[in-house]
Amino acid sequence: MFELGWIEIGLIGVIALVVLGPERLPKAARFAGLWVRKARAQWFAVKSELEREMGAEALKASLNAEREAIRDAVKQIDDEARQLRDGPGDGMPGAGDDGAPKPPSP
Repeated sequence: MFELGWIEIGLIGVIALVVLGPERLPKAARFAGLWVRKARAQWFAVKSELEREMGAEALKASLNAEREAIRDAVKQIDDEARQLRDGPGDGMPGAGDDGAPKPPSP
């Protein structure tokens, strides 16, 4: 934002004292302080809400990525289970993965 040094703050105080006078200056300072506190509180509320929503979005993205990883793993397991259930892929009945015949089932 913008920076105010001690000289600028003092100059604003002197101008306010000249314009408002010593009777109204304390009331005006309290009023300005009240508005500054309200503005700061509103800014922090908006900032925290934004951070909370960004955290929620990051959590949703992470959850979706994990969900996709689980779906891929389930699909891979289903494919492997289907290959085992359907038998070997070389067309030889009773052959194992290494091509050797399987022993008969009792």
